[in-house]
Amino acid sequence: MKANLKEIAGKFRLEGTLKNVAPLGEGFINDTFIVEMQESTPRYILQRKNKRVFSPVPAMMDNIEKVCSHIKQKVSKAGGDPMREAMTVIRTNDGKLYYEDEENEFWAVSLFIEDTIAYESAPTPELAYAGGKGIGKFQSLVADLNEHLTDILPGFHNIRIRFEQWDATLGKDPKGRKASVAREISWIESRRQEMTDFWKLVEEGTIPTRISHNDTKINNILFDKNGEVLCVIDLDTVLSSTVLNDFGDAIRFYTNTGKEDDTDLDNVSMDMRIFKAFTKGYLEEASAFLTEMELEYLPFSARYITYEQVLRFLMDYIDGDNYYKVKSDNHNLVRTHAQYKLLLSIEEQYDEMKRVVRELLA
Repeated sequence: MKANLKEIAGKFRLEGTLKNVAPLGEGFINDTFIVEMQESTPRYILQRKNKRVFSPVPAMMDNIEKVCSHIKQKVSKAGGDPMREAMTVIRTNDGKLYYEDEENEFWAVSLFIEDTIAYESAPTPELAYAGGKGIGKFQSLVADLNEHLTDILPGFHNIRIRFEQWDATLGKDPKGRKASVAREISWIESRRQEMTDFWKLVEEGTIPTRISHNDTKINNILFDKNGEVLCVIDLDTVLSSTVLNDFGDAIRFYTNTGKEDDTDLDNVSMDMRIFKAFTKGYLEEASAFLTEMELEYLPFSARYITYEQVLRFLMDYIDGDNYYKVKSDNHNLVRTHAQYKLLLSIEEQYDEMKRVVRELLA
């Protein structure tokens, strides 16, 4: 990286004297660094935002600031600690939410929240329950935020747009792979109508549009030392859509007993224990603001999001592996099969999922 990280960090309103900037984690989207100061002052998170994924970055930062400010107001009103229970965006010395360097790369800084716990996975019902509470709490806090958010990920989870991309890819078949995956293509086509019917409910407003997070992995939730939900982080993907996307993607992530690219399909299924625990935690926080239609379609959202991922993996395979990083020529096909196995498991347990939601709401 050519950028002078200390010089860039110095563009922001930091407390104290800058000591060091070091890499933090291995993010797939943004480059992330921890900023340490000489004195016993706060530490900070410095990120180079991926302008190839999020566009435009200035609008994304405006989205984040709106959400963070709203949550801070709600937390303060409830007697909580807004500096720990919400992300704090640090402005540049000239008052902007981001710094654009000479190479037109965008940088942003937020306060590092100390004394927290983060998990990379949720293998137990207890952690799944906590994760459900975390996402439900976030959605509840922003449920009354009426400010406009820019759509920085156009078409994200919009199955109508995915089908347009799908049809175009099948028409081009640039690598001549379509004929070899006729069975897999039939998986997509056999469910096209019910997925379109669901999205139509969103388009017509029967299922309302709200602020959604759109990256509901448990590592985007910070917990305090007592294991209680503190706040949700990594808000780059916040936008206005259906909150069912958050629930469905969380179930896809939390309940999968195998890996996303598992070659042994016997490993892959939906763990109903994890589903029950996550849903319990989620509904404890979110049921008060969800409509009857949203509650009815909670289980279906897991089918919808998992189906979309099957489509995306298979589409990228047919297209020549241009979107997802692959380790072999058939890596996306392996992902397709593993994700389809998960979808089948979700479909097989769908009636039980609906029963669980009804019982939790009773």
